[in-house]
Amino acid sequence: MPNGFVIYVDIEKCLGCLSCYFACAVEHSLTKNPYTAFREIPTPIPRTRIIPVLSYNVPIRCMHCEKPPCVEICPTDALQKTPEGPVLLREPLCIGCKGCILACPYGAITLDLVKKVIVKCDFCSDRIKKGLLPACVEACPTKALRYGKIEEVLLERHEKKAKEFVTGLTGLPGSNMILYSTPPRG
Repeated sequence: MPNGFVIYVDIEKCLGCLSCYFACAVEHSLTKNPYTAFREIPTPIPRTRIIPVLSYNVPIRCMHCEKPPCVEICPTDALQKTPEGPVLLREPLCIGCKGCILACPYGAITLDLVKKVIVKCDFCSDRIKKGLLPACVEACPTKALRYGKIEEVLLERHEKKAKEFVTGLTGLPGSNMILYSTPPRG
């Protein structure tokens, strides 16, 4: 987690629309222009992907682990955990050995078949330094992807679930349930 910040995925909101996928590819293109990026040679590669799991769509990207196995296995130190938190690739050092691909427990690292180096999420470090959201988060039309401090994101999630629980007990149309509180004892 980069400095306690996370990109939270609410799979209940993800439509599988691929907005995050395309925004990531555009962000990592030469032109950074959605109208020209996919005509570039080589074609930009997104650092995220969407996989179907049961009846959900799940965005998959690097989790920037606290103790990243990809960094530990890299023979050339091409992958590096920065002091800010993200695990970044130093592309000139990558030999394309694929050890990190095998070591990643999330399946979040791929190989660029043209350049023969790996490709992974860089947490949009350059965008964050400019005060912008990660490209995938900014592009998500349903706000299934959220960026923020882990405590804030989890608190918001807990509050939402608590409201859903209480609404489920008291607010459903036709519900016969009534919440009672015990009177104060005196």
